[in-house]
Amino acid sequence: MHTVKVIAVGFALLGILLLVAPRLNTGGRHPIVFAMKLFIPLWFIASVVNLIIGISRAGYSFLQEAPILLLVFGLPALAAALIWWRFGRRVM
Repeated sequence: MHTVKVIAVGFALLGILLLVAPRLNTGGRHPIVFAMKLFIPLWFIASVVNLIIGISRAGYSFLQEAPILLLVFGLPALAAALIWWRFGRRVM
């Protein structure tokens, strides 16, 4: 259940960045592409923090937490990559 909540937080962060993207000053680049470039490293850091908490507090080993890291990071990052691909193809 914790994993589902963390993934939901990732999608919520993605949604917030998509809502804020038009207001970002991106220096002529597409704001949604800029937001996705911002989201992916931020979400990776948050996913690694989740991994560290799982190892240190929940008592899981790295090998037990590694597939969870892939799932937690991968699903929202895949959505962001698809959005990036979709909006990055536009010629401005």
